[in-house]
Amino acid sequence: MVDVIIIGAGPIGLACGIEIKRAGLTHLILEKGALLNSFVHYPTNLELFSTPDLLEIGGHPFPCRGHKPTREEALEYYRKVAKAENLSIHLYEPVQKITGTDGAFRVHTPRATYETRKIIVATGFFDVPNLLNVPGEDLPKVTHYYREPYPYAFRKVAVIGAKNSAAKAALDCHRHDAEVTLIVRGPAISEKVKYWIKPALENRIREGAIRAYFNSTVTAITPEHLHIRTPEGPVVLENDVVLAMTGYQPDYRFLGQLGITFHDDPHQTPIYDPKTMETERKGVYLAGVVCGGKNTSTWFIENSRIHAALIAEHIRQTLATATSAFRERP
Repeated sequence: MVDVIIIGAGPIGLACGIEIKRAGLTHLILEKGALLNSFVHYPTNLELFSTPDLLEIGGHPFPCRGHKPTREEALEYYRKVAKAENLSIHLYEPVQKITGTDGAFRVHTPRATYETRKIIVATGFFDVPNLLNVPGEDLPKVTHYYREPYPYAFRKVAVIGAKNSAAKAALDCHRHDAEVTLIVRGPAISEKVKYWIKPALENRIREGAIRAYFNSTVTAITPEHLHIRTPEGPVVLENDVVLAMTGYQPDYRFLGQLGITFHDDPHQTPIYDPKTMETERKGVYLAGVVCGGKNTSTWFIENSRIHAALIAEHIRQTLATATSAFRERP
């Protein structure tokens, strides 16, 4: 039996492993994909929002060449931290279910069943895209993840969305000779788009280099066309590729299976104690961006790193109290 099993090997999952070790407890990190799986799926050469000091975990300095680190530098940094801290990590081993109760959980995976006293869920939200829920969304030409523009050169590309991911994809594809159409549900590009991307995109739209439909939605996708509803009426576009940059959300099916409950609010925010990060299922904790539910702009690495220390201290105290009570039994 280990003291704590951590589900998710992203930056916050790794931070939790570090703090659990430093609290003198044993741990195991289970990850259904690659180390830093979300970062692996980020666009190539993406520049992160935060400065390196705000992304550090475990007190390890984060070196980078520029003012803000790139995806590649982040992957290198967190991998080296995991190695330096000698964290116990099992990759490509998804958790299927949890049974048992606080102090005596069983965590079931395709490979084994592990016994643990406590569980930390640090699964993020990048694995489940917000679907369009339209006919044809399951076609091979549709993707909710954008990596790089090179496969889309000389192709008719529709980008759906108005925030950073959509804006960057539209500009990148245009600059690499794709014929880009941007489809935005609202009346304009989001004000949250990075200040050096937003005007560049708006200028390309203004000059006609990128075609844009605002206040518009996709109604159907076919192998050769895209059907959209616009204020002027239905439009059918010739189309080769659809980049649906519609955002992401936590895996609520998985969280529900773990016994985590949610507030009755528009964001389906998980219920937990902000002082300890413990959920209503005693002994199960939440850490990182998953705590924000569908409001994915609430938590980031920089402001959720503290979750690791809060959880580790609470687990240390509760396990120490339980051990003391057991020893004092007549």
